[in-house]
Amino acid sequence: MDEPKFRAAQIWAWLWRQGSQNFSEMTNVSKEFRTRLAETWTIAWPKVHTLQESVDGTVKFLLRFDDDALVETVLIPEGDRYTQCLSTQVGCAMGCTFCSTGAMGFMRNMTGGEIAMQVLVTRDFLLGRDQGQRLTNLVFMGMGEPLMNWPEVKRAMAILHSEHGLSFSRRKITLSTCGIQKGLLEFAKQGLALPAISLHAPTQELRSKIMPKAARLPLDELMDILEHYPLQSRERVTIEYLLLGGVNDSLDHARALVKLLSRLKCKVNLIAFNPGPGIPYKSPTQEAVLAFEKLLWDKGMTCTLRKSKGQDIAAACGQLRAQTTDSG
Repeated sequence: MDEPKFRAAQIWAWLWRQGSQNFSEMTNVSKEFRTRLAETWTIAWPKVHTLQESVDGTVKFLLRFDDDALVETVLIPEGDRYTQCLSTQVGCAMGCTFCSTGAMGFMRNMTGGEIAMQVLVTRDFLLGRDQGQRLTNLVFMGMGEPLMNWPEVKRAMAILHSEHGLSFSRRKITLSTCGIQKGLLEFAKQGLALPAISLHAPTQELRSKIMPKAARLPLDELMDILEHYPLQSRERVTIEYLLLGGVNDSLDHARALVKLLSRLKCKVNLIAFNPGPGIPYKSPTQEAVLAFEKLLWDKGMTCTLRKSKGQDIAAACGQLRAQTTDSG
């Protein structure tokens, strides 16, 4: 538009740091240029189609974009702060057999702007409530496989990291992936966020049954990549392990997991399965979960049991499906 470079930085800051939805608010830009911007461009935030709040304080947003694509994002409370679970695709192509998002199939990739805009929407929501809650952490654990949309996820992270944008540090962002070889190697080089690996099985045979597409990268090759993953001081790879009742939750599975992970600098995040419609698995028993966790600790592994939040509004791990009941 034949304007000096610094105008771009001004507009960028208004869009991302200030969360402006109208060019008229950009008061350090000339009125004439604001008029030209409004005639040429639109600032198109996604619409909050539905909002649900759980009894435990979890908030799920169903967002509708300009092409009518529907995506879910979730705010997870912890005291006076929140972690936001971000989506990167409309649906998911990985087809993991325990995941409601996978049952949707894949519709399209989200753009970097659409991914980052999820944060603008929730930040605006928290400001509107004015209850002192802060958004402090981000996890790429929503709909989609982030590394199957890596160029746009990388663009989103540039916005999230920028001091003129959303100003999140690397240590406050975690990206979860089931293990896409090319994308994982590129992600490791960039060092833009902390890694979390959706493993969910201690053997190649079992992983092939429950995560057939993810298992195309053999477990031994995945372990080799993770063993040499570049980490900063005191950082570890997070291994996510979803406990499916009667499938991968026995003590033999726990022992096999210890053996598999023995050469990694990692911590294990155990997640009890949350049932979803049409998903052919059941939750593990409380006894099985505690026994699995105890064995890992007894073998010297750092292990945490993720508290499942938002189950009553289908906002827990593996339950995101972007459903709407209206005809529009």
